[in-house]
Amino acid sequence: MRVLIIEDNPDIAANIGDYLEDIGYTVDFAGDGVTGLHLAVVNDFDAIILDLALPGMDGLEVCRKLRQDANKDTPVLMLTARDRLEDKLAGFEKGADDYLVKPFELQEVAARLKVLASRGRRRTKRELTVGDLVYNLDTLSVTRQGQEIHLNPIGLKLLQSLMEASPNVVSRTDLEMEVWGEEMPDSDSLRVHIHTLRSAIDKPFESNLIQTRHGIGYRLVEPQD
Repeated sequence: MRVLIIEDNPDIAANIGDYLEDIGYTVDFAGDGVTGLHLAVVNDFDAIILDLALPGMDGLEVCRKLRQDANKDTPVLMLTARDRLEDKLAGFEKGADDYLVKPFELQEVAARLKVLASRGRRRTKRELTVGDLVYNLDTLSVTRQGQEIHLNPIGLKLLQSLMEASPNVVSRTDLEMEVWGEEMPDSDSLRVHIHTLRSAIDKPFESNLIQTRHGIGYRLVEPQD
């Protein structure tokens, strides 16, 4: 089993790594959040041990970006000295699979990793489907009527938001926050990107999936016969 340890304390990282290697694991290391996120995105690990307090980017942000931006579902065991319930809930909200408070026993770390990795292998592919439109969240591939559709990163984010909410309306503000966060674009940017998305998933086909609710937002809904 291949494990990534993202931990800025070299003694803790070495202790965990030595123990896991002794029982047959392959271990990679990162001492800060930015490096850890990069390794987690470009490599396939069976599990990740993630410290909460990291330089450069804290563990919560690493986990959020891993799940939401990179769409990686590698099991994450979060380590922290914080034992408050709200801290644990924040970790789970960002996508952590398990939570272990320092100090801990190395045997328990290994046992939890084994369970997490087993769960990860049993996971099925994640897909969103609305009518004949399919978005595979693992491969970032989009098809309609079996035809592959190529979208840019913003188009993919908009599509995911609309498909997850379908058939409900998503407000312009919520879509803008999902794509751009606090750095809001000019007023025409969302309209332009929705037009581009429509051109890709609606224009080549007989029926339209994206509907506009003027003054409110947009929704993506399966056409009625």
